[in-house]
Amino acid sequence: MFALKLWYAFLGIFIVRVHAVLVDQILAALGNATDCASCHASVLPPIRTLAALGDSAFVSTFIQVCEVTGAEDNDVCEGELQRSGPILAHDLRNFEVGGVTATKFCEALFGLLTPFTVEFPKPAPLMPPAFVSKGRTPFKVVHMSDVHIDRQYTVGADANCTKNICCRNFADHVGSINEPAGPFGNGRCDSPSDLAQSLLGAVQEIGHDAAFAIFTGDVVEGVIHLSRLSTVYIDLQEWNSQMAASVGLTVYPAIGHDTAPVNSFPRNTTNPLIGDSQFVFDTQSSGWKRWIGEEAAQQVHHMSGSYSKIVPGMNLRILSMNTQYWYKQNFWVYDKNEQTPDPNGLLAFMVSQLQLAEDAGQRVWIIGHIPSGKADFMHDQSNYYDQIVQRYKYIIAAQFFGHSHKDQFEIAYSDWSNQSAETADSILFIGPALTPTSGNPAFKLYDVDPDTFEVLDMKVYFTNVSSPSFQEKPIWELYYSARDSYAPLVNINLSPTDPLNASFWHKLTDVFEANETAFQLWNTRLSRGGAVTPCTDECVRVSICDMRAARSENNCDVDTPNANFGFKRGLPEHVASELELCEGTMIRRMFTRMLGKNRRI
Repeated sequence: MFALKLWYAFLGIFIVRVHAVLVDQILAALGNATDCASCHASVLPPIRTLAALGDSAFVSTFIQVCEVTGAEDNDVCEGELQRSGPILAHDLRNFEVGGVTATKFCEALFGLLTPFTVEFPKPAPLMPPAFVSKGRTPFKVVHMSDVHIDRQYTVGADANCTKNICCRNFADHVGSINEPAGPFGNGRCDSPSDLAQSLLGAVQEIGHDAAFAIFTGDVVEGVIHLSRLSTVYIDLQEWNSQMAASVGLTVYPAIGHDTAPVNSFPRNTTNPLIGDSQFVFDTQSSGWKRWIGEEAAQQVHHMSGSYSKIVPGMNLRILSMNTQYWYKQNFWVYDKNEQTPDPNGLLAFMVSQLQLAEDAGQRVWIIGHIPSGKADFMHDQSNYYDQIVQRYKYIIAAQFFGHSHKDQFEIAYSDWSNQSAETADSILFIGPALTPTSGNPAFKLYDVDPDTFEVLDMKVYFTNVSSPSFQEKPIWELYYSARDSYAPLVNINLSPTDPLNASFWHKLTDVFEANETAFQLWNTRLSRGGAVTPCTDECVRVSICDMRAARSENNCDVDTPNANFGFKRGLPEHVASELELCEGTMIRRMFTRMLGKNRRI
């Protein structure tokens, strides 16, 4: 018995020493990591050794590393690593150092491209379909995105805290209140329910004659280190009910980052130990059926949240894609050595639905959450996605996304080596957010040609958080009309039937290159004038490059291989702030801060 106790004592001491050694090794590796090669050589070996000791050892060690480096508040370190840490440990046990997956794991924010050719059931038609305007009265469509409703928002709570999201009664809060949270929100906080209700009231009033609405994802608040399956489930249900009760329109939604842990969307070839996202698809299949019907609701259930629906009475098909399987921070995509070109068959589903539309002579709107050109959209899948867009470009009238929280656009080209107004062939409209963390809350209203289904005008409506009356009652008003504001800059006399198509937006980027005043107007409008960051010189170049990058490998935000390993260090301020605002950045932000702060310890 004594010998057994002695053995356990020695084992305990051994484990403690191994743990301490690994902490030291990880801290040293993070301090020395400067590029992809050093990630393979020094960072991956100790954390893979740690992962082999089990999820508990991995999580507890990185909580300690997080706390030692001061990367986040202690409760954030613990909460987020308890949720996402086991997924990272699972990944690390299932790929080898030096492989493709290991490289992508290290380069989660710039990636490498693995060549793959998408297969199509039919070649492009020799005589592409032509959709011609008859000059009929346009119809209207509402676009909402990124509401991020914090159901635990507390009026009077501190709006100036150390967390990424404030205006809550956090358990570790001590001392006096620095800035009491008002009834309708604050720039450091996600949306209170009353602000969401104000949005829906504005949509009902301003867009009462709209044909339908689209919602491009993200419901759950950004306090992701406290997220639970039960709270995500309730948040999704309540938002669906709010829209149904208040908007008075058919809504075509898309899946956002909303699951628990955040961004945990396992592939159907994975046996998830945690984070099974099927509950999200089941919840939305049921909640969206009132708008999209039984057949599309079944697609949501069986096709990982994606669906296709013909708008009643129109020659228009809505194709809603769950882009989370192509997101660099969905860490389930790194859990095996071999990369899967089409996780869960979503690209194949996209092709099948576009082919149905082409055969039926329909136009298509693609909606989703993450735009294909963003820096956090995986290069491989963005390339494959663009292959599909180029094959079916004649029937894709427009694309609509959210995610960045900014009022933006992206352009796709038939010839990426010759980006011009002539080769611009698809436009992505990116919706601004409701959450005040990104600036003034806003939504878009499109005027749409009923024959071509192209956008004729894009109007942005906003409420000013800085207005003295905001905390009493938000006032929603027209911020600007893209047609009225930008067409004169492009120096085009648009006829009533001329659309704001990809060619138009490319010409606008030419104006931005030559006209500093015009560019600064756009820069102010990114946040609806609510969180404007300076953008000059290199920032202007990067911003215009990103407008011309509906394919993420062309995005200029992305660090090139052998550049600083450390997640976006040195980017223009507006780009860095965008990456902070996008959901799911907590684990990336945490590891970035571990690396950066460890170099200063």
